[in-house]
Order: sequence, then C-alpha cells, then structure tokens
Amino acid sequence: MASMSTLQASSSTPNPHSYDVFLSFRGEDTRKNFTDHLYNTLVAYGIYTFRDDEELEKGEGIKSGLSRAIQGSKIFTIIFSENYATSKWCLNELVKIIEHTALENNKVIPVFYHVKPSDVGHQSGSFKVAFFNHEKDADREKKELIEKWRIALKKAAKLTGYHVDNQHETEVIQKIREVIITRLNRKPLYVGDNVVGMELHLKQLKSLIKTELDDVHMVGIYGIGKTTITMTFYNDVSSRFDGSSFLRGVGEKSKGSLLELQKKLLKDILKCQSPKFSDTSEGINVIKERLRLKRVLIVLNDVDELEQLENLAGKNGWYGAKSTIIITTKDTSLLSQHGVNQFYEVKELNHEEAIELFNWWAFKQNIPKPKEDFASLSHRVVEYAKVFQ
Repeated sequence: MASMSTLQASSSTPNPHSYDVFLSFRGEDTRKNFTDHLYNTLVAYGIYTFRDDEELEKGEGIKSGLSRAIQGSKIFTIIFSENYATSKWCLNELVKIIEHTALENNKVIPVFYHVKPSDVGHQSGSFKVAFFNHEKDADREKKELIEKWRIALKKAAKLTGYHVDNQHETEVIQKIREVIITRLNRKPLYVGDNVVGMELHLKQLKSLIKTELDDVHMVGIYGIGKTTITMTFYNDVSSRFDGSSFLRGVGEKSKGSLLELQKKLLKDILKCQSPKFSDTSEGINVIKERLRLKRVLIVLNDVDELEQLENLAGKNGWYGAKSTIIITTKDTSLLSQHGVNQFYEVKELNHEEAIELFNWWAFKQNIPKPKEDFASLSHRVVEYAKVFQ
C-alpha cells in the first residue's frame, strides 16, 4: 500500500503538517466497523487522515513511522474500546500523543466506544483486567512505563469527547466530522454521509495520475457516481495545489456563457475579483498567462460539448507542471477528440457495497450486512434496484 498520497508527496508547497487527523484505535475491536466508517467519512470530506494500516511505509520502522505521523498531525481522535488497554502498542501510542499535545488539549478528541469514560480514567472494568495482566511479573522499568500509561489514560478521559453506546454510530460520526472540520477551518464540497466504496476509488485515481512526471495530467471520468467520486477526490487533494476550481454542471452552464465559466475558474484559483475580458478567445489568453506557472487542480463536471474543453481544459501549455485537469462526462468520445488519454470508469457497486449503502438509508447505521430480521427483504430491494440503473 502507498505510504502517503502521491499527490502530496509531489507537492511543490508541502504542508508542514503531514496529516489533518491521526486515528488511534485497537484494530481488533473497531478496524472493520466504527473506525473504518469514520475514516471513510473524513476522507470523503477532504480530511487527510492517518490510519496505520494504510499509511506506514513498507520496510519502515514502525516506531519511527508513527512518531513522525504523530508529530505531523493536527488533530488526534482516540477510539477507546473494550480491549484498547490490552495493547501495549495502543498505550505507547497514547503516551506519545498526550506528550505531543500537552499544551493543546483541543487537538485530542476521545471516543469511548462501548466503554465508560470512568473505566478509561480510573482503569476499571475491562481496563482493570488489562492492567492486572500488564503488571504480572513487571520489573521496575515496566512499572514506570505502566504508570505513564495510567497517567495518559487519566488525562485523555478528562477531555471532552463522544460516548458511543446505544445511539446510532452515524450520528456520532457526523458530530465528530463537524468538530474536526470546524477546528481545521475547512469548507469542503458536500459529498454526503452515505459514501460507500470511496476509499478504493481514491486509491485507483491517485495511482492513475503519475505526478512524478512534469506533465499536465488530464483524466476523463465516466460511469455511475462519477460526480460524487470526483468531489471526494477534489476534497482530498485540492489543498496540495497552488490553486483549484470545481466547475459544476459545465454542460448546462455553458449554454448561458462559457465566458462566465472562464472567469469563475480564474477567480477560484487566483482568489481575486472576477477578471475583466469580453470574449472567450481573450479568456483563453488570460488563463494561459495567469496560470501557466501554477500547479492547479481543475474539475470540469458534466461536460457535453467539445467547445467546453477547448475553452476551459485547454492544452498542456495552459497550466504549470504537475497540474491535474479532471473531466466528467457521459460522452467519452469528447475526451478522445480533445486528446485525453487517461480514463477512469466508475463501475456500479457490488452487492455487498449496495447492501451497505442500503443500510445507511434504511436503518441509519454503518453495518456491512443487513439487519437479521430484514436480511431477505434487503437483498431483494438491492437486486430490484439494479433493474432501474
């Protein structure tokens, strides 16, 4: 797996923080449920999130990799679960996080996942059993380490967080997401809360765009759900470019004026007042003049005529090296006519993903399988829905 976003690794203006959010969790407890859904929700909103199974470099020392990730993260979400304290890894990670954020408690968001905050703070319940086992035959050095674990747990339990018990997990995840967005001062494109299978699409898109080359990358995206996937990708990587613009409904809006779309593109990227030019030919010259040295990300959504690409996507000389232009369309022949040679087809959800999406809408829950009492009906609804695609 990739150690980090290839787009970030190639950025000409790297962010001093490597990650927006660092997730700390006991894998056996929450990796495939709560943590996975939280991770995918954050990614869908353009929040660059560290999760150890995705982000550690192959062959890298785990301790050094985690230390760098902790030091390079803005916010930490610690998910305390029933077996969290059985893991020395988790406890050592917690100590590092608490030490790193000693003077900035607003950087830590604890989540008490089916455990009481008091069990975490006082090491009672399952935490008491875990520490009993840790203390067996502990020498002086280990006892000192155990004391550090206890102090870190006590400090974390005092912080304002979220208790997941009987409420819907989706509601808690939405609250955590909003707090993180507020603290990061972000205004991402709204993708929606029922995003399924997005992580794989992001990986595939990033692997398709070879940012180690100095070319301008033009990628055509077509298929079911192309707009949602493109918005998610835009949220995820736009902060790593010199400027970015997401032009929605290009086909429909261009019927009114391609000129206005050119002006919006420049206004978005340059963060300036609407540029003054009176026709699209002049607009092309202004775009090339102002953006030819900038590494930009541009999304042209729902293109339906070649003229739109000629006036907005342009050619390689319009934009700086390593710029990325993404075009979504139903008519792939337009892409070939414009010289686009990288394509990404968004395929329909498989049955398991469709069931998960159905669960979001029907039961408001992040569960990969249908509720037992509704299993047969859920499968029938998903199969029936395919007829109308």
